[in-house]
Amino acid sequence: MKKSKILMVIGSLLILGLFAFPLWNITLEAPQYPIPLGMNIHINKFSDVHEFDIKNINLMNHYVGMKYIPETIPEFTIFPLVIGFMSLLGVLIGVFANYKWFLLWFVIMSVIGIAGMYDFYLWEYDYGHNLDPKAIMNFKNPDGSPMGFQPPLFGTKHILNFIAHSYPRSGAYMMFAGMMLTLVAFFVGKKEAKVS
Repeated sequence: MKKSKILMVIGSLLILGLFAFPLWNITLEAPQYPIPLGMNIHINKFSDVHEFDIKNINLMNHYVGMKYIPETIPEFTIFPLVIGFMSLLGVLIGVFANYKWFLLWFVIMSVIGIAGMYDFYLWEYDYGHNLDPKAIMNFKNPDGSPMGFQPPLFGTKHILNFIAHSYPRSGAYMMFAGMMLTLVAFFVGKKEAKVS
């Protein structure tokens, strides 16, 4: 089997790391929590970093009128199917198709990744801005509008006395590495085609 095909197959299989490792993490630091609260986001669930973290985040959110973090969301059904399909498709392309298909797979996977990040942003925005007006604590901006509590999509942000961190985790790094490998496979395949 050609080197480009091997790289394509390995890259396609690497994205399956999303089934074993978290995709993203949101951590909240505050003086009242000596151990920061953290939530891992997988492609099929939310999980605590430390026991009861999500429960404690939900308790805090209740006071400012934010929604509870749900047990499940529709994306947890959709994302595993999409990732499983794309991995299988990538392996089949790697084994049977011309190297030009490697680039098409990479583009489709990139679009899926961008759509996933946009969906995450919309979820965060709704979560941080669609507040219960009857909340126990009602914070306002200087202009009188309700204060939002949206965590950052990527990076660190100060929200009242909290510092919120939002960063990718090992599942995301495996997906990125797999995608980059398929891009390398395309260029290797292009070079192989010129030589043969």
